[in-house]
Amino acid sequence: MGYLLLTGAIAAEVTATTAMKYSDGFSRPVPALVTALGYLVSFALLAQTLKTVPVGTAYAIWSGVGTAAIATIGILFLGEGMTTLKALGIALIILGVVVLNLGGAH
Repeated sequence: MGYLLLTGAIAAEVTATTAMKYSDGFSRPVPALVTALGYLVSFALLAQTLKTVPVGTAYAIWSGVGTAAIATIGILFLGEGMTTLKALGIALIILGVVVLNLGGAH
């Protein structure tokens, strides 16, 4: 159940961060509200996750997967460029999360 909650926390955080891009510095009310609610939901779900998943593992997965997802959304939908270095960074984030889980951190 913890990892299901963590998946929801990641989805909420990615939604909130994407909405923040569209909030135009919080001058557009609907994206600003989605941002605020998304982060609230994300932290609430992350807090519930920590009841069953170690904090180091949960936070590494939450931040790593969220960062990789936002970078990918930026490239695919927001017109951000892809460089070899950016691709390497995303791959290293994903590899780090995998290694952490294989290393028995949970």
